[in-house]
Amino acid sequence: MFSRQRPPLTRGSSIRYGPPPPQTPNVYNIIPIHNLLTDHPSLRFPEVRAAASALRATGDLRKPPYTPWDPNNDLLDWLGIMFGFQKDNVKNQRENLVLHLANSQMRVQPPPTLADSLEASVLRKFRRKLLQNYTSWCSYLGRKSQVSLSHRRNGTGNSETNSLRRELLYVSLYLLIWGESANLRFAPECICYIFHHMAMELNFVLDEETDPNTGQSFLPSIYGDCAFLKRVVMPIYDTIKLEVKSSRNGTAPHSAWRNYDDINEYFWSRRCFRKLKWPPDLSCNFFATTPKEKRVGKTGFVEQRSFWNVFRSFDKVWVLLILFLQAMIIVAWEDASPWKALESRDLQVKLLTVFITWSGLRVLQAVLDAGTQYSLVTKETMWLGVRMTLKFVVALTWMVVFGVFYGRIWSQESSDGRWSAEANRRIVVFLEAVLVFLLPELLALALFIVPWIRNVLEELDWPVIYLLTWWFHTRLFVGRGLREGLVNNFKYTVFWILVLASKFTFSYYLQIKPLAAPTKALLKQQNVVYRWHEFFNNTNRVAVVLLWVPVVLIYLMDLQIWYSIFSSFVGATIGLFLHLGEIRNFGQLRLRFQFFASAMQFNFMPEEHPLNPKLTLVKKLRDAIHRLKLRYGLGKPLNKIESSQVETTWFALIWNEIIVTFREEDLINDRELELMELPPNCWYIRVVRWPCVLLCNELLLALSQAIELATEPDQLLWSSLCKSEYRRCAVIEAYDSIKYLLLMIVKDDSDEYSIIENLFRVIDKEIQTGKLTAEYKMNVLERIHAKLISLVELLMQQNKDLSKAVNILQALYELSVREFPKEKKSIQQLREEGLAPRSPATDAGLLFENSVEFPDDDDATLLKNLRRLHIILTSRDSMHYIPRNLEARRRIAFFSNSLFMNMPRAPHVEKMMAFSVLTPYYDEEVLFSLLNLRNENEDGISIMFYLQKIYQDEWDNFLERMHREGVKDDEDLLKTKSRDTRLWASYRGQTLSRTVRGMMYYYRALKMLAFLDSASEVDIKEGPGGISSLGSMNLNSGLNGVHSSSRNLNRATSSISLMFKGNEYGSALMKFTYVVACQLYGQHKAKGDHRAEEILYLMKHNEALRVAYVDEVHLGREEVEYYSVLVKYDQQLQREVEIYRIRLPGPLKLGEGKPENQNHAIIFTRGDAIQTIDMNQDNCFEEALKMRNLLEEFNDFYGIRKPTILGVRENIFTGSVSSLAWFMSAQETSFVTLGQRVLANPLKVRMHYGHPDVFDRFWFLSRGGISKASKVINISEDIFAGFNCTLRGGNVTHHEYLQVGKGRDVGLNQIAMFEAKVASGNGEQVLSRDIYRLGHRLDFFRMLSVFYTTVGFYFNSMLVVMTVYTFLWGRLYLALSGVEAAVMQDTSNNTAIGAILNQQFLIQLGLFTALPMIVENTLEHGFLPAVWDFITMQLQLASLFYTFTLGTRTHFFGRTVLHGGAKYRATGRGFVVEHKSFADNYRLYARSHFVKGIELGVILIVYSTHSGLPKYTLLFIAMSISCWFLVVSWIMAPFVFNPSGFDWLKTVYDFDDFMNWLWYRGGVFAKADQSWETWWYEEQDHLRTTGIWGKLLEIILDLRFFFFQYGIVYQLRITHRNTSIAVYLLSWICMVVALGIYIIISYARDKYSAKEHIYYRLVQFLVIFLSVLVIVILLKWTRFEFVDLVTGLLAFIPTGWGMILIAQVLRPFLESTVVWDTVVALARLYDMVFGVIVMAPVALLSWMPGFQSMQTRILFNEAFSRGLQISRLLTGKKSN
Repeated sequence: MFSRQRPPLTRGSSIRYGPPPPQTPNVYNIIPIHNLLTDHPSLRFPEVRAAASALRATGDLRKPPYTPWDPNNDLLDWLGIMFGFQKDNVKNQRENLVLHLANSQMRVQPPPTLADSLEASVLRKFRRKLLQNYTSWCSYLGRKSQVSLSHRRNGTGNSETNSLRRELLYVSLYLLIWGESANLRFAPECICYIFHHMAMELNFVLDEETDPNTGQSFLPSIYGDCAFLKRVVMPIYDTIKLEVKSSRNGTAPHSAWRNYDDINEYFWSRRCFRKLKWPPDLSCNFFATTPKEKRVGKTGFVEQRSFWNVFRSFDKVWVLLILFLQAMIIVAWEDASPWKALESRDLQVKLLTVFITWSGLRVLQAVLDAGTQYSLVTKETMWLGVRMTLKFVVALTWMVVFGVFYGRIWSQESSDGRWSAEANRRIVVFLEAVLVFLLPELLALALFIVPWIRNVLEELDWPVIYLLTWWFHTRLFVGRGLREGLVNNFKYTVFWILVLASKFTFSYYLQIKPLAAPTKALLKQQNVVYRWHEFFNNTNRVAVVLLWVPVVLIYLMDLQIWYSIFSSFVGATIGLFLHLGEIRNFGQLRLRFQFFASAMQFNFMPEEHPLNPKLTLVKKLRDAIHRLKLRYGLGKPLNKIESSQVETTWFALIWNEIIVTFREEDLINDRELELMELPPNCWYIRVVRWPCVLLCNELLLALSQAIELATEPDQLLWSSLCKSEYRRCAVIEAYDSIKYLLLMIVKDDSDEYSIIENLFRVIDKEIQTGKLTAEYKMNVLERIHAKLISLVELLMQQNKDLSKAVNILQALYELSVREFPKEKKSIQQLREEGLAPRSPATDAGLLFENSVEFPDDDDATLLKNLRRLHIILTSRDSMHYIPRNLEARRRIAFFSNSLFMNMPRAPHVEKMMAFSVLTPYYDEEVLFSLLNLRNENEDGISIMFYLQKIYQDEWDNFLERMHREGVKDDEDLLKTKSRDTRLWASYRGQTLSRTVRGMMYYYRALKMLAFLDSASEVDIKEGPGGISSLGSMNLNSGLNGVHSSSRNLNRATSSISLMFKGNEYGSALMKFTYVVACQLYGQHKAKGDHRAEEILYLMKHNEALRVAYVDEVHLGREEVEYYSVLVKYDQQLQREVEIYRIRLPGPLKLGEGKPENQNHAIIFTRGDAIQTIDMNQDNCFEEALKMRNLLEEFNDFYGIRKPTILGVRENIFTGSVSSLAWFMSAQETSFVTLGQRVLANPLKVRMHYGHPDVFDRFWFLSRGGISKASKVINISEDIFAGFNCTLRGGNVTHHEYLQVGKGRDVGLNQIAMFEAKVASGNGEQVLSRDIYRLGHRLDFFRMLSVFYTTVGFYFNSMLVVMTVYTFLWGRLYLALSGVEAAVMQDTSNNTAIGAILNQQFLIQLGLFTALPMIVENTLEHGFLPAVWDFITMQLQLASLFYTFTLGTRTHFFGRTVLHGGAKYRATGRGFVVEHKSFADNYRLYARSHFVKGIELGVILIVYSTHSGLPKYTLLFIAMSISCWFLVVSWIMAPFVFNPSGFDWLKTVYDFDDFMNWLWYRGGVFAKADQSWETWWYEEQDHLRTTGIWGKLLEIILDLRFFFFQYGIVYQLRITHRNTSIAVYLLSWICMVVALGIYIIISYARDKYSAKEHIYYRLVQFLVIFLSVLVIVILLKWTRFEFVDLVTGLLAFIPTGWGMILIAQVLRPFLESTVVWDTVVALARLYDMVFGVIVMAPVALLSWMPGFQSMQTRILFNEAFSRGLQISRLLTGKKSN
């Protein structure tokens, strides 16, 4: 066996503290495959041994030369030596393969006859799945697959064995290649290429061929130590690395370098075989060895920055909208109703122009294709160029043909003067041409109706089909056969037809039609007196265009609103059918608790599989009927639970474990735990002992019923008691308990004992014969009841008083024997019946004196049962408030409701699918440190204090738990239990420890379920080792099961774990692994960082946790080797041990960080499925129980495919009580529930959004992994996994019966950063090939769904803002030009403007973004709570927040598409209570919100002063309010939602701080938060990296600021209504003069202000004197007025700003000139002005009394309603 030479380690950055641990030879990850005789719980499975022994069958394989062969080697070792794989890679994949094969074989139904040998069908199924992508790649490229199983070996062994071994070799080879490919895993077809050639060489070796070059036995061309990594992986890796380097950290245009997709798509053409060869020819122009200009360029797609991408990718949407718009305008232009108008032949012919437009749009598409993709055309891809040219020519030809034919129709009509037969014939000719034009569309429609035909055709790799489809689209490996089944097709088609019908009806009647009349009026309007120099005399076309632009923009975007409305209601309907929200609170669960017990049993107790699997349909029907019975309480599923004690105990064990986890998490206290648990049966009680919460008050009600019905027959009394199941149980339990208790405290050899026995026998007999009410006085029961309570209370005391007990027993005897029976009996009769002492010597007065024997004081179980009995006897309240904690209530309600929803039945743990959880972690908090928790902010608040106040009840529960463990006070708590305290706080933040605890619940749940699967009836009935279910919870002796043992991470010694036999651990480890990819763990260890120690602590306390990290090993000469390392904590060795160390080709991070981190660790995951969990997520035990059920979904068909991603809903837990966090979480919740639900069904376009989705691991493993990682373009890495999945024919579903927690940002700045990150990500998606392919490869309706739920949402948000802009600029034009005054008399014009306004106002209020929120809330919590929540939100200014985020989205989306600059923004996961300074807010929002808000404000001011509209009409007020609302929200929101935002002192300090920042002349190293100049340069970074078109568009947009000057100078009084162009030119002279004055003053300041101060003052004086002089002259001798000064400022200030913006774009040319300093100085001045404008309202509101407390109330209202003293919290006046 060859041994990999490891260089001597001279570790640099990753020196371990202490000596490096030697690699222990026996270290293993999950199962010790190296030694199958070890005593390990997983090795008891014969399937593991079967898989391992199949791998050992090396038999007669040719032994590798040059290496000694170890007889213990297996097939993987053989492959490793033959092809030069690393040893640890071999070890890792061996375990991966053995585990998978063993798990698969366990699931085989019916079980194989020989459990100890590997089933051929299991391996075959796996091989097909793993190599499915390879097989289709071979077929696509027309190559023969190298997986040949038909070969028969000449050697020994039968063909069956050889075939099995051959299959194992192929699978192992693929896994070994994948396991060592590092970054190449993102290029799945590159791996196919490598596998293809290595499998070919493997075949040569297996078939014992000779090498034609040497004549020797064939040897693989890549052979030797680490050869695969060095000769195959490294050259391709180096190529990718060089390309990434040339991207200048992602700032270079995407078209200038190849990303992962380009590298991968090189392998989609046959040239890879011609050029690359095997072994890879490094001189090929694919590799980095070739100079840039000769190297292969972009492959398959070129990403170009432009908004045209939205049109290119989704051209069908825009064609539809534009053609409909044209048709509607043509129809609306006629004055008749649409149906009437359509009868006119003229109109019919006019409508034919839509085909000219359509062909024109095709020309545009062809031009855009050629303009963006020209760089794909090379010598090798000439046909692509031919197609682009032909497409353009054909589209142009159609345009000309339609134009000519259309012209001929009208010329014929005008020459005939009517619609003659010839004119009609020409129409027919036109229509025939249309038919030919539409043929491809009609064919597509036909195939849409029969989707399966299209799927089959697309997946056939026949050259003839390629030829036929060549014209329509490029041949691609992905995006084939994506059509859904007929049913799904029908569902989403109907959905979209309804949406489109509503939209077009609305648009015609409320947008287009109302504008027709005003447009005509405007065009007819003659002699408009223009107030300025008009270049186009006597036409109002500009006015018409400005009137129409906002309407057209709304027309283009409002489909988004219609989608939102319809999806809300469809989502709610589907939710109703899924039975969401049927149990909304604990009260509703109370009513269905017994059915809940049956439902839990039905879902979690595995059914025995029938040997005949054909019964599935009948079985499904039976299951459905059973569910119906459970859901609606039909039949009595109770009876089964009642009669079978095993099932009751089974349910009790699970329910109690859930309640115990609640107690461990401090959601409930000890008392609530007792009230909610379901104790095991004892004391011979005949009924289920339901939790006390359900039985409270029932006994007293039964008592009053008995007294009321004292005279009625027994049957009536009993039937009235039995109406309530809990009352019946309470009565029987109390009766049986008292009977047992009385007999227990009386000595069993005494007379008294037999008296009690006889008494109960007599009563039982009367009950049986139905004579209880006839024989006994029911009114005595009350007195008996009172005495029994006294007795129980006495027994509960520590020091029991014997005489008291005797007195109570005597009184009870008197009542029961003497007073209770209606018929008085003599002493003789009583003696005969055994109800009196036998010997007359025993006087009745001395009864019980010597026969009472108290039980042991330390009997915890007895005490607990007594407490329970006491509650049943005495409880008068209905306990609706139990549990008090809102989170506990929410969790119980969701869990209980989910069990009544449709989910697959759970299999046995042994037969479930295995899965892994993977969490990428960088360097966030693992555990809060004490210092961190106790550090106070400027307001005197520490995180600890904040958490104690927010989670007051949970803190009290924690203290109670700690006191039970011996803690005396708070001081003691921090001394002895600091780790517990830190954990308590960390579990309420967004920390890694919270995530790990949540995910480890899977392991805990699986252990428990494995025990319950295998436990016998005796095991379950006996209960945990003779202790009562939660008997270890002795509250008196401090043994409550929540004590933290040193081994368990704050883990309860819950009762059920005491019953485990040991094999549960094996089962759970076989099925579950948790890998955390802690990229920097090695560096943290080297530095002694506290995070490394905390991660080690987590590993120590969670045995299924593994940590993967990248280790850097520094050799001499600046050489570094990188390794992927997996470690675990070995419980036997009591230290961390290294399991695998696999060398990487170089540094891990070439692309985006998170996907690269996931990718390096994914090789260490196991199982069929992998759940992706982010570092800010959480889970709970009861949800973990349902994982078995969820994984079964992979076996069901959803439509025509099985799922490849199972979507799961999230519960947004947010660690803050501010209203902002509530808005954010409400918005997110509706997206992750209702939004995803609709996307999955009916729309079939749910992607992956970084949620807790579960991936089909082997499906994704061979298709590029679970995310994409190219620099910048894949910044939203998660969603690309969804795109990739859909394009490769996967299927994403959504399941609502399971949820995982997710943390979200809580402060406005964090939320803004998050929104910016997502918006930038969407901006990059617009450019991506994935979106383009989805737009072109999906059918029309699914394409609509993709557009409106991904990039379309952001694009339409931008259109909303553009609508406001165009509307206001249009109104400004109309007012300043004088057109508005001229048309004011025309009322229809005003109604049209009203129509625009109404829509815009609705959009702005964000009502439609709120609609899904309200609907989902209604569904899950009820209508009234939802409405109340919505009203509360509005009162807390939610609309302000949503309008503000609209601005954030628009700004970052638009900027990213145009200029790039998308980057990962770490949004921070902390708590937000501190005040953000004004300078902070200004830096964050100046460009995205403040400047835009000020611009709109200025337009509104100018408009309102110059508009001729009456100021008090409803129209004017509506316009003003809606637009001012936008302005106010963009300027004020950051201060309204800033803690202490209106505190006068803070405002004063903030202003000083802002001014200091503005004027600080920092050096080169000053950061943006120190110096204005650094910030200003950073803000324009995107302009340096943008292309020429981006710069040009930026300049065009900036020109709008010059319009102010043009419009306003003509309004000045001094002009006296002169409209000559000279006026405008004169104003520019003024502008230049003003600039000159500024330059003179600043020159003088720089030159004289320091030394010759007097000169500086002189210059200032002269400038002021001359300015005043000029003003006086103007006032005296011209029509100049003071008002003109103010108006002039409004004209010139925007012009200056426009000039600065243009100068920024032209910075490369200006920076080296004198002008630049002036630009910088002016820009600083402008920022100061903007700052003052924004600060003014803040200062005013701060100065007003009472405003600060009102703001606190708005911001922290939730806190007030939960009793939080926020005022104390904000001022830090801590009373404690």
